[in-house]
Parts: sequence; C-alpha cells; structure tokens
Amino acid sequence: MIVRKRSAGDNVEAKCTRCRAVLNHTIVAMVGERIVRVQCNTCGGQHNYHPPQEEKKPAERSATTRSAAPRTPSAGRSRKEPVPKGPSEWEQSMAGVDPATATPYAMDRPFRTGEIVSHPVFGIGIVMTVTKPNKVEILFRDGVKLLRCAL
Repeated sequence: MIVRKRSAGDNVEAKCTRCRAVLNHTIVAMVGERIVRVQCNTCGGQHNYHPPQEEKKPAERSATTRSAAPRTPSAGRSRKEPVPKGPSEWEQSMAGVDPATATPYAMDRPFRTGEIVSHPVFGIGIVMTVTKPNKVEILFRDGVKLLRCAL
C-alpha cells in the first residue's frame, strides 16, 4: 500500500475549536511534514491543528482504591458557601417579565440595558450593562455572561 504525503489543500480529520467536534478540515499550513493550521469545512473557522483523540475508556475503580476517610479541603481553598435560600438575583430581575417578549440574541445587533434576551444556550436573560466597544453583560439563570454585540 502506498501512503501519500499530506500537503496543503488536503482534507484531514481534526477537532474544530469552534464546533467542538471532530470534523473534516482542509490543511492550510504545514511545517515540514507536520500539519499546523487547518480550516473547518463545516463552519469555515481557521485554527491550529488538533488531531482527533481516541475516546478515553472510564477506568474501573475498585473499593480498595478509595480511601475510607472523607476528603478535607486543602489549606489554600475555602469551603463552598451554602446556597442561599430564597429568590436569586435572576429570579428577582425576571419577576413579572413575559419570556415571549424576549429578543433573540445575535452578535450583530445592539442591545439596551434592561432588555430581555433569549439565548440558544443560556436561555432567557436580562441585559445588565453595555460596555463599549462591543460587549454586553447579560444576567442568565446560570450567572452573568459577557457576550459580544454591535453598537
């Protein structure tokens, strides 16, 4: 079997940093015989070459590998504070707001403070601050996220 050397323009499987999946890519740059930069054929994003990794099999743990004593926090770390009971900041901000009035999030549109936004991953949120030149802080149920926007 003859193995042909890869060169720029060839297709190769790689982990896409934008799609976060192993997909077909086109080789953009090589150093010697090593692939260094690729372009995703799905999203069009260019990034350094990340070869696909083999799936890791979960290691079997036996009862003898676990210690009987409970873990203690290290000296430098603080213990997690208990989750406060009662409504969260998000729940308070969203009280009386109709989620159907939420504007779909898009990076290429401007936002105003107090505007209700619907994000495909984070869900419904409220715009807390608009930071120049093109950032917006939105409070979602999971916390405040800094996202890109147009001004």
